[in-house]
Amino acid sequence: MPLLSVPLSGCSMGMGGFTSRISLHIMDLPDPTYRKVATTMTTEQHQELAPAEEDMGQLLEEMMGETKNVRRGDVVEGVIMSADASDGLFVNIGQKSEAHVPAHEMRTVDTPDMDSLIGGSIIAMVVRTETGDSPAILSVDRAIGEQGWRYLEKAMDAGEVIEGKIAGFNRGGSIVEVEGVQGFVPMSQLVSVPRERFRLYQENDQRLSEEEQMTLQEAQDAEIGKDLKMKVLEVNRSRNRAIFSERQAVQESRDALKAKLIQELEEGETRKGVVTGISSFGAFVDLGGADGLIHISELSWSMVNTPEEVVSVGQQLEVFVLRVDAENKKIALSLRRLQPEPWETIHQRLRVGEVVNATITKLTNFGAFARVEDSIEGLIHISELSSRMINHPREVVREGEQIYVKVLRIEPERRRLGLSLKQATEERYF
Repeated sequence: MPLLSVPLSGCSMGMGGFTSRISLHIMDLPDPTYRKVATTMTTEQHQELAPAEEDMGQLLEEMMGETKNVRRGDVVEGVIMSADASDGLFVNIGQKSEAHVPAHEMRTVDTPDMDSLIGGSIIAMVVRTETGDSPAILSVDRAIGEQGWRYLEKAMDAGEVIEGKIAGFNRGGSIVEVEGVQGFVPMSQLVSVPRERFRLYQENDQRLSEEEQMTLQEAQDAEIGKDLKMKVLEVNRSRNRAIFSERQAVQESRDALKAKLIQELEEGETRKGVVTGISSFGAFVDLGGADGLIHISELSWSMVNTPEEVVSVGQQLEVFVLRVDAENKKIALSLRRLQPEPWETIHQRLRVGEVVNATITKLTNFGAFARVEDSIEGLIHISELSSRMINHPREVVREGEQIYVKVLRIEPERRRLGLSLKQATEERYF
């Protein structure tokens, strides 16, 4: 009985294929017009083929990987395998077959070049799970909000500054939209929005006139759409809650600018700035990202009762950099150091023997101090107050009294000025 061994191709297993050989035994039958062909496989050939089957099964398992279980409503991340404006997207999410995003479920995907999406990752919501030969159906549009929540969670964990737009106002602050998620910025955490914008919600302002209400409403409307830079304070997906802070973002930015500015500043140089605040002890000046302090004693060589006598908020001026404390990030400024110290030029204004007007500023047991200029004070010794014997200066003068004095000595190096009331009086009347 002849044996014909022929190759048989195309016998496939799963996604691969193999080629083997089988034996065909051709047997003669009694009817010469009829022959029966039987196919058999020798024991040796079967043993040769068995390892090939095992290898192919292992290969298929490796190609398929572990199938992920997803449920309806889950938000999954996958890789875009194909993209078409009409057919939608086909995404690998770890299922047996690629999941499908219909065109009507991807309206938020705005790109003219669909091919550019291929290979990129995308987040989508499971609308229908995979069943039999039907692939899972996904929705990009329904997952856009979830993508925003994930973005906020990552930003909060990393401490990053985010950007959002004002979408509205309520009694306690501003409603802000970030990546499709609406969050809240409390009034106390707002910097760029004036508190005046919230008067419409305050109980004490219920008696606002119709015109005032309209003006405030127009001011609020003008803020809608305004961009804000913020830090994420809280994200609670289950409660649909996101809290932001513009103040922290601004402070962080200013801290970075201040650190940079402190490294650049040099003591003794002159800088331009703007007065941003005034307190009882001095004025704060913005030097372009960092505030420095002009102490009240450095505002003028003259006597200053309150900083408002010299500067005002919003005023632009030049200041002298007095000290830079890099460790504590403090900048001390001076306004008066830009002018010559009065003691250095005192000889240009006063001469020994000259009689000038003065104001009594302080009384002591040994005499009285008198101011002859805004920043120049001299001492009238008790012996120079009167030609008669006195026990205390208050017998002759009192604080705040205007008098004439004669200049006896000028000692600019020691910051001393000797004066005489007695001699000035004698010269005026005699």
